[in-house]
Amino acid sequence: MKIGLIGATGNVGQVIYQEALSRGHQVTAVVRNGEKATALFGQTAQRLVKDAMTLTKADLQDLDVVIDTFAPKQTTQNLDLVTKLVGLFRNQATPRFIFVTDSSSLVDDHGEMQLAAILKAYAGAPWIDASAQQVHELQFLQWVDDVDWTVMTPQNDFIAGDKQAYRLGTNQILTNSAGQSTVTFSTFASAMLDEIDTPAHRHQQMTVVDD
Repeated sequence: MKIGLIGATGNVGQVIYQEALSRGHQVTAVVRNGEKATALFGQTAQRLVKDAMTLTKADLQDLDVVIDTFAPKQTTQNLDLVTKLVGLFRNQATPRFIFVTDSSSLVDDHGEMQLAAILKAYAGAPWIDASAQQVHELQFLQWVDDVDWTVMTPQNDFIAGDKQAYRLGTNQILTNSAGQSTVTFSTFASAMLDEIDTPAHRHQQMTVVDD
């Protein structure tokens, strides 16, 4: 498949890029910094050097899948990009969109979204607005039924590490055998490509934990 990866040079994006290539997909790195992409992925890597907020329908219309790992400095651009992409491709079968959000939208054993607790515990933290905006992304997408989308959410500890066996959920906080809500970038990328290769969570949120 032809896959466009927005934010390919980020920590998670790099791992997703390599996982997709290893499975024989044709991957285009959509990046702001072309030199960084070349340094990471080599001279032959397919690149689209462009600010994500300026992407057009023509840039993406030939792709089968678009993965969004965008991490903007202006946190409101998380939601702005999602609404832009949806607006470009309403009532079209392709591309399929995979949006990566953080774990703030996961719910606890009582069915309560943990964003409220995070906002209270970390009030004033510089990153807190990004968590809130990513919840808004999910809430927006839950009203969208004319674009093929999936939201993929990591667990609370999202870390570098080797690929592990994994378990899937939808929007729950999950734990491994040691009681940890943890998933590595490599496991996350593997689960994402499994979902791309064999779709099972269209118009849904999904999450993954190291087993």
